[in-house]
Amino acid sequence: MKTNFPDRLQELLRENKTSQRQLALKIGVTSATVSAWCRGLKQPTADNIAAVARFFGVSADYLLGLSDY
Repeated sequence: MKTNFPDRLQELLRENKTSQRQLALKIGVTSATVSAWCRGLKQPTADNIAAVARFFGVSADYLLGLSDY
């Protein structure tokens, strides 16, 4: 199943003026992992999706492209 996660993640990083490295440090993954998510090369785990959602204050459904907010 293809999700909008890479697009939504890039959009949130841009809108919040947050670097991939900053996000990686805050949620406990490597910068390379965040980069791979942004490029759609890797899928995040459920725990990582939850961590990204908490960090940006959005729902997991939004990150996965299942809702518009």
